Amino acid sequence: MVLQDVMHLVDKGKMLPLMEEFYTIQGEGFHKGTAAYFVRIGGCDVGCHWCDVKESWNAETHPPTEIEQIVVNATKSSDTIVITGGEPLTWDMGPLTKALKNQDLNIHIETSGAYPLTGIWDWICLSPKKNKLPVGDIYDKAHELKVIVYNKHDLIFAEEQASKINDSCILYLQPEWSVREKVTPLIVDYVMQHPKWKVSLQTHKYLNIP
Repeated sequence: MVLQDVMHLVDKGKMLPLMEEFYTIQGEGFHKGTAAYFVRIGGCDVGCHWCDVKESWNAETHPPTEIEQIVVNATKSSDTIVITGGEPLTWDMGPLTKALKNQDLNIHIETSGAYPLTGIWDWICLSPKKNKLPVGDIYDKAHELKVIVYNKHDLIFAEEQASKINDSCILYLQPEWSVREKVTPLIVDYVMQHPKWKVSLQTHKYLNIP
């Protein structure tokens, strides 16, 4: 297939820059502790300095993969599929999620919301970033809001984001891993004073699993 044809299929969401896919335990947020099949899509221009998967940023380093193959792989392990990145909404998620839904799978997304929401989702984890704020109606549709806390100012940002979210959305504060010893006590104190928030931990890292 010539490059022009491949890029056309990527633009249409029929092929996606697949970085990796793996079966593991969800480590964060509402579904932590449950088995899920993760599909990590390459490409992100949000540019968080503390990102722990910076190798996902450049989509050109990850091979465009037909969504049919992604679906075949996903159906082998779990009925819950988590689409993450990178920033998966960089691409049209409609074709992939429709194909996954045709297999009666539960489909979750982890996104900054920096691009318009596409696709069919059973669970939307919105993790907004200061560098590039969410757009469109994702605040109305998100099931959980997960704000990464790197410093004290991030608590102010968290409240700003919480003011935009729908009433049923679950609110999480999660320490950034590299400064967890510093900010975790700050988060614990804050949640005790503002119990609408919950603490989210990257439990998969404590368990030493992907």
